[in-house]
Amino acid sequence: MKINGINRVGGMNPYARQEAKQAELKGKREKQKDEVQISAQAQELHGAQGTSELRSQKVQELKHSVSTGTYHVESGQIAEKLFPYIK
Repeated sequence: MKINGINRVGGMNPYARQEAKQAELKGKREKQKDEVQISAQAQELHGAQGTSELRSQKVQELKHSVSTGTYHVESGQIAEKLFPYIK
């Protein structure tokens, strides 16, 4: 009868390698962190949301003045603003 490997150290604990690999993977997972990059457009949109309350209030005031007939705009100002687009 032939018996091989009676002096093997690695054969004592067959799960030692698996535990070492799991510990290594766990260490790598802990080191990894998530990163978020917000684009300039998203930042601009976020800033625009803060002014929506002021803008909605102004829109309500304009709606009220139009419905009551008190809203007036000078035709000269409209013409000046439209002139660059007509050229």
